[in-house]
Amino acid sequence: MNEHDFSQISPVFFLQTFILELMHACEQEGGGYCESLIERIAKSAGQYFEQTYRDEYRKQHELDRESYIDLILGLKNRIGGNFSLASLENDTVTVVNSRCPFGDGVTNFPELCRMTSSVFGGIAARNFGYAKVEIKKSIARQDGACEVCIHTDCNAAADKPGLEYRRQDQPDAKMEMLALHSLIEERMRNVWWSKPKQHAAKPAPVIIAKSPAMQKVLQQVEVVAPTRATVLINGETGVGKELIARAVHAMSERGHKPFIAINCGTIPETLIETALFGHEKGAFTGAVEVHQGFFERAEGGTLFLDEVDALSPAAQTGLLRVLQEGEMERVGGKHTLSVDVRIIAASNRQLAQHVEQGLFRRDLFYRLNVVRLWIPPLAQRPEDLPYLVQLILKRLNDKYGKNVDSVSREVMGRIRAYDWPGNVRELENTLERSVLFCNSTELTQLELDRKPQSGIVADWSAYKQQTLADAEQVFLSRALQAHKGDIKHVAVAMGLTPRAVYGKLKKYQLDARKYREDV
Repeated sequence: MNEHDFSQISPVFFLQTFILELMHACEQEGGGYCESLIERIAKSAGQYFEQTYRDEYRKQHELDRESYIDLILGLKNRIGGNFSLASLENDTVTVVNSRCPFGDGVTNFPELCRMTSSVFGGIAARNFGYAKVEIKKSIARQDGACEVCIHTDCNAAADKPGLEYRRQDQPDAKMEMLALHSLIEERMRNVWWSKPKQHAAKPAPVIIAKSPAMQKVLQQVEVVAPTRATVLINGETGVGKELIARAVHAMSERGHKPFIAINCGTIPETLIETALFGHEKGAFTGAVEVHQGFFERAEGGTLFLDEVDALSPAAQTGLLRVLQEGEMERVGGKHTLSVDVRIIAASNRQLAQHVEQGLFRRDLFYRLNVVRLWIPPLAQRPEDLPYLVQLILKRLNDKYGKNVDSVSREVMGRIRAYDWPGNVRELENTLERSVLFCNSTELTQLELDRKPQSGIVADWSAYKQQTLADAEQVFLSRALQAHKGDIKHVAVAMGLTPRAVYGKLKKYQLDARKYREDV
């Protein structure tokens, strides 16, 4: 809106802006509000558009594929898209698009692709009985174009990704995922609040799983948790491996027993054995009494070994014995102790490579790698971002007595464009830094540690936009200084209208009066 003259506003531009702002408002609500609203709008609108098409062309029976294609292409193109038919093969219709009806702002709200999917899929399902919509490319994801496949044969589409639609809407899969997510959260809360009272001030852990990748992880947790299987969790630093380990523990029969998490990489190699297995009195200088290690303290429960690749060779040998025989000895001890502990290990490295390099025991690797869970990096979970932001803001408000309940569109755009190499942990730290200096209810400034990686083709558009925005802000500030806050002169210098300059002042939170005061 800030970059357009008022006289240039058109009905299409008005609706684009309205929808984008509506999505931003919904995003602030958190939860599933945004997604559910998009589906409701798409479902109702799709039925209306189809009926309008039928009335105009007097279509009373089920649409054939030619009519269906004519309907979906005409629908999108009349509201500002540039869709065309790419192919029609067997039971798959493929359409491509080079211009999004929602404009460039769609990059801030990839959820709007759900609207296209629901409209295309709903109409196809009503006429062909079944549809699966696969969005191979998306302008919203900065692929440069859209490529959408509508599969109408359920058997042929079985191995294809995408959202399914049937003539009679069956939300069972979605309801099952919501129920599973709620069950895991409830179990985790019960385990958390059963801890000693000194932990009561800390909020119970919450898993955000709106993305298909994280929902797949929850489904795996449901399957593996009730078993006795050893679990190996892989994922980059900061993705939430301990959180998933807690979920496995909470969903198991051991949920009422201790859950102990240790980071093997933070314990010196000389102390790791006694930390894990304990020691007897007199085992070494300074061992004046019997010390119970983590295995004994986790008896009957779950022991989470993060950065397990950092274990010393001796500790690896002891861990292998626990896994194979269910027994151990304290350091300096002469008696064998039985151990009933479930092991969940985690690593941010590829343990297989450590095995090949001789840094990790091969037999121990196979014992740990019974069930492997992979936690995707935050860059592959864009659907989770707005929900994570809301959760983190709430916790920061409680921690610092703040009242920051939302972020601006510009900030959310930067959050989505950034690659987050430090994952959720980096997102938390970045928001905490920004919230501390925020004096309003909306976060409008975000300090990132570095720019998005320009080498990634998919991020080029966002990187270019952010670079231009940074340059524009610097130029605007200098123009204000040079022209002593005179908006008309600044507008001439920038080739803009005064109204557009005022819009940019609001966007970058610049006050022209301050530049006049410097005169």
